[in-house]
Amino acid sequence: MGYALVDSVAGFLGARLSRRSFVTRAAMAGSAVTIGAGADLVLTPTSAYSLICACGDEACTCGSTCCSGYTEFCCSVNGGYNYCPANTIVGGWWKADSSSFCGGGPRYYLDCNALCACDQSGQGGFPFCSTACDGVGCQCGGGDCGRFLTGCLQFRYGQCNQQVPVVGRIVCRVVACVPPWEIDPTCTTASAIDNGTAEQDQPCWTPAVPAPPPPPCFSPATRCLAVGMAPSRTGAGYGVVTAFGALFAFGDFVPAGDMSSATLAAPVVGIATSPVGNGYWLVAADGGIFAFGDAPFLGSMGGQRLNQPIVGMAASPSGNGYWLVAADGGIFAFGDAAFDGSEGGQRLNQPVVGMAASPSGNGYWLVAADGGIFAFGDAAFDGSEGGQRLNQPVVGMAASPSGNGYWLVAADGGIFAFGDAPFLGSMGGQRLNQPVVGMAASPSGNGYWLVAADGGIFAFGDAAFDGSPA
Repeated sequence: MGYALVDSVAGFLGARLSRRSFVTRAAMAGSAVTIGAGADLVLTPTSAYSLICACGDEACTCGSTCCSGYTEFCCSVNGGYNYCPANTIVGGWWKADSSSFCGGGPRYYLDCNALCACDQSGQGGFPFCSTACDGVGCQCGGGDCGRFLTGCLQFRYGQCNQQVPVVGRIVCRVVACVPPWEIDPTCTTASAIDNGTAEQDQPCWTPAVPAPPPPPCFSPATRCLAVGMAPSRTGAGYGVVTAFGALFAFGDFVPAGDMSSATLAAPVVGIATSPVGNGYWLVAADGGIFAFGDAPFLGSMGGQRLNQPIVGMAASPSGNGYWLVAADGGIFAFGDAAFDGSEGGQRLNQPVVGMAASPSGNGYWLVAADGGIFAFGDAAFDGSEGGQRLNQPVVGMAASPSGNGYWLVAADGGIFAFGDAPFLGSMGGQRLNQPVVGMAASPSGNGYWLVAADGGIFAFGDAAFDGSPA
């Protein structure tokens, strides 16, 4: 019957089979799949997972996370991004009900199978190419026995991309709070269930709808993983930071080091500069802080359990404090940065994606992906895009120097100006090589820069273009 697995047997599989019974009954219906690094295994009416203990090429014990039979989150092997990496496709999915990460609703797991570079016929009738042809290696995520597998399992549920008959091993899994067919239209609705996975987590995971992969990257410097920017004190320069911790300085921005040569536990997600302009902080998704130059280290959330990953930061006006913000709107304050409230524990329509501090340091704004604004302390609410239809999600914000206005920027480069923040142009409606990921305002408030994932810079008003790593 080939590998039209789900469409052919969905009629008697039903909609609520456990993962194991889904696999077992598919096998009983005549479909054969393989599990493990190239080891052909025709499933029997017993648990396939009990037949192997696969730990990749690592020296891990069978009781470790790596040997549990599950695959690593894509965000932890894909630069912090929650979508299938290049040269993979969604091969199938399952769900877990009652996940706290999805507000108590279902959580969906999409397997990203490698594409085959050769041997398209499959092995012995199985729908997998030779392991020499899928371009991946079998290991624990990051070589750590405490993380799940990547590139090891030859397995496919088959509800998605059935037009691709032969695939490689599973590289990673995308996790979402929306049904798979809303992410990849090729996915069918036949469901396998494994509620034991409902609370599996990685610090980089976000409940936002997984974005489609960006276009091919033509920026070897940034690898199209730029995540933010910050201006120099004078506004005659800026620094661009990437998810892997590289810092690119332009104009009079003073480079004081970066994390590009380090092994990071989680991707970098933001940057803030010290008031003097001779230092800056980088923040990672796990709340880790890296301080350079005259920017003091005042504490971090690294090593602490977070409900949601950190998505940005802002520095206090004195430079002796900073705030971190998480995707659920939780705020973590250090040094003289005062805690003035948060959205932590509240139900949000969309995750928070960034923040800005008021000029006095006695307040701050949070912005969500739908353009919703949450104002705390003396940070005044001057309007938002919440409830409006956006072409692309909002990805960041910047405050005007007076604190009486702010700009929001969307992934397509669209700008939304509120209060005394002037609209000076945007990239909305223009064709971009990569999505915009953040913005910064010039010290005068009469200009701003946008930065794209490849490091491309778009300058407006009196914000001068001083170069880019793209």
